[in-house]
This record gives sequence, C-alpha cells and structure tokens, in this order.
Amino acid sequence: MRDYSEYIEELYLGQNFNCAESTLRCMNEEAGLGLGDGDFRIIGGFGAGMGCGRTCGALAGAIAAISAVMIDEKAHDVPGFRGICADYVALFEKEFGSTDCAQLKKTYFREGVRCAELVSANEKLLEAYLRELKG
Repeated sequence: MRDYSEYIEELYLGQNFNCAESTLRCMNEEAGLGLGDGDFRIIGGFGAGMGCGRTCGALAGAIAAISAVMIDEKAHDVPGFRGICADYVALFEKEFGSTDCAQLKKTYFREGVRCAELVSANEKLLEAYLRELKG
C-alpha cells in the first residue's frame, strides 16, 4: 500500500502543485476517484486561498474530494451532503485553528516548503474522515 503522506509531499514540494491541486490529486489516487489529468485544472484557482488568502486551498481540495466520493450526479441527491461538508470544515478549523489561508500561513508557512506541514496533515485528516463516512 502506498504511503500517501509521502505522495502528497511529492506532489506539493517535488512537483510544485499548489495546496488544492495536491490535495485533490492525492485523494484521486488514494480513493480511486477516476479523475484524469485535465480534471485537476478546475481546482487550481483555489490554491493560496483563491489567490487572495481567503479559504485555504487544501480545504477546498478536501471538499472537492469529498464531493467526488459522495456525489453520483448532483449534490442535492445526497442526503445530508451539506452537513457532511460543514462537518469537515468544522473539523479542519478545529484541527488547524482557522479556514482562512492568510491566518493559517502565519502558523504553517515556512520558506522553501510553503505550507507542506498543513497540506500533509490535512491529507491524514481527510483520509480518516472519509474512512469514517464509509463506515
């Protein structure tokens, strides 16, 4: 079995994908989402808090992954889907202290590795959350 904590670091640091792209790419492989390379373009703009320090890109990537796991056709067809997303956002905020990129960078950003610690920890948090959802 692959070590996804190493894989997400390779994506984020080694291949220079942003936080949102790294999260979704990692979960694509880990959860077998079936997304192709072109599909990841849609999450790229969420990196660095949508480029302006707002909602964390790693969180946006996690919500995208949750969506890909849970939704067959549309979100409104998934009972409790809003709550599932809201629960992850609350879990993320509790774990990391904020959902806001600018705030998170004060704690997690390091020269040369950016927010690698947070991106990696978010992968583990998301992995556990999805495992719990699946029962």
